[in-house]
Order: sequence, then structure tokens, then C-alpha cells
Amino acid sequence: MAKEKDRETSSRKQEHLRICRESQVEAGFSGFSDVRLVHAALPECSLDRIDTSASFLGHHFASPLFIAAMTGGHRDALPINRNLAAAAEKAGIGMGVGSQRAALEDPDLEDSFTIVREAAPRAFICANLGVVQLRDHGIEWAERAVEMIDAQAICIHANFLQEAIMPEGDHDARGCLSALGDLCREYEAPVILKETGAGISRETAKFLWASGVSAIDVGGLGGTSWARVECIRSPETPQARMGSRFTDWGIPTVVSLKEVAGTGPVIATGGVRSGLDMAKGLALGADLCGMALPFLAPAMESEEAVSQAIEGFTRELGVAMFLSGAGTVKAMRKVRTWITGTTRQMIKNKQEIPNGH
Repeated sequence: MAKEKDRETSSRKQEHLRICRESQVEAGFSGFSDVRLVHAALPECSLDRIDTSASFLGHHFASPLFIAAMTGGHRDALPINRNLAAAAEKAGIGMGVGSQRAALEDPDLEDSFTIVREAAPRAFICANLGVVQLRDHGIEWAERAVEMIDAQAICIHANFLQEAIMPEGDHDARGCLSALGDLCREYEAPVILKETGAGISRETAKFLWASGVSAIDVGGLGGTSWARVECIRSPETPQARMGSRFTDWGIPTVVSLKEVAGTGPVIATGGVRSGLDMAKGLALGADLCGMALPFLAPAMESEEAVSQAIEGFTRELGVAMFLSGAGTVKAMRKVRTWITGTTRQMIKNKQEIPNGH
């Protein structure tokens, strides 16, 4: 029975990858189109000398671009993760792997993850474990996930919107915050709490920092919608029919970033689709900006295709920095922005944090 469940997890990961490759899975509004950077008519810097290097959790990166968690735990993932990791190593940037649950349940699937460290021996790599699995299996699973790929940090992902829509989803979130706090207190590696498409509010961020997390990945609305993915995967189930109403659920990435930025190290993911979006994210307080879906097609093609995508995004970032008068990432964080439309309204309508969670 346990082996059958292990195969179900791996098969589900494979289905997710196929759906993301073949279907329209993006939904919601990230807010980036409502953000405008203030133009510097006299930039007083050289486009050819723009410094895109960034620091995060004590590590140095050639660019604030982060390859966000994507896949793993099935055979199709191995060449994809190899191409992503090799390109990340070459570019001097970091990356996160997909959920390692399948490989923790079935060690035969570990090679789809260990290939990442083989292809990127010096890169900053984040392990990945669901917060429900952390609660149910304890710190041992987190340790095994990190050891599997010799990771420098671990992302604990929260995906309760997806779990609520999945026919086989985990619907009990009790005890997760306590388990996260135990991990942060007892484990030496940095712990990053990552949302997967519904965003982090300032109320939740307050509890996360108190629990001891080292960083937050806001994972906001506007990129890949896991509610939509689950609707496509199981279209005839009652959960899927209900899930179609929740593809727009969550906090837009820009709004979530404004709620969390300035309280600790932050990664902006969720609808980041260009170097210009990255520049906007940096100006709004992000330390790194993550992308996943934009790298899927290149990763299925070749390492070189991934490298070309990285170079393109970084080049766009450099132009945006130049036109903002920011010669460095640190200077980019001081660039003024205008925020308009729905995003402005949501940010203006913040209320006082109530007592309790």
C-alpha cells in the first residue's frame, strides 16, 4: 500500500508537469502592470557597467534572478533539472527544486533531484518540503531533503489552496505553524517559507518571523494557478468544479510584496515574467525575484536554451536599472515607483492587524 501511494505522488508530479507544459495555467493579476518606475532622464551611470549582483542569506549571486521550484520526483524531471541547474551554475544564480516528497517516500526517485547538485556543484540550491509533510514526518524529513542535494537552505512550501482543490489533498492545516517553529529552532540551515500562488499577508508574515524563518517567498497571485492545474487534472470531480471559482483567489504578488518587504529577507515570485518585472520587484523591496514557468519550455529543450533565457531576463533588468539611474541592485531598491489601479487601491485599503492569526 505504501509503495502504491509513493507511485501516486510521483505520477501526480508528472501530471502537473505535463499540464503546465501543454495548458494555459496562469491566472489572476500579479499587479506588476500597475507599477511604473520613475524614469531618470540623466541616469549618471553606464549601461555597460550596471552591476546586477545581489546578496541573499549571506550568499553572493551574479543576478537577483532565482529559478523557482519547478519539478522533481519522476523520470521526466531529471533532464529538466539537469538543464536548469547547469545553467544556474554557469550564470552564478540560485535555484530551488520541486517538492521532494516523492523521493523521500521512494528513494528510487532521488536521482531526479541529486542531478541538480551534480550539475551545479557550487550553486546556491534550496531543498523543498511541504509544511504538511514537515508536520507529519518531523525534522528528519527536512534533514533528508537537504542532505539529498547538499542544499544551502530549505523551502517549506504552503499550498493549501491547491490542497483544498485536489481530490487527494491534505485538508488539515492544524499544527503546521508549530512544526515550522520547531524546525527553525532546531535546524541549522536557513528556513524559507514559500507560498505557491496565493501570497503572504502581513499578518501571516508576523507569525512567520516570530517562528524564526530566515526568509519569506511571497509566492503571490498572478503566475501559475495550482487551482487551475488541479481543475485541468481532474475536471469531473466536485473539487475541480468548485476550484474553478478559486483560480483568482489570493493576494497579488505586488500587494503581498508591499505587505512583507522591509520586515526581513524576501523573494518575490508569482507572475514575474520579465527583467522589467524584476526591476519593479527590487524597487518594491524584494531581495531576489523568482521565476518558474518561463523556464519550463527552455529547460525541456536544452541547457543552452535556459542560459539564453537567463541572459535575456538579466539584460532586461540591466536596461531597467540604467533607465532608473540605478547602477547597482542596492541603488535599485531606492528607486521611486508609481502604483496605480487595483493594486494601489488594495495597498491603500490596508487595515490594522487584528489580534490573533
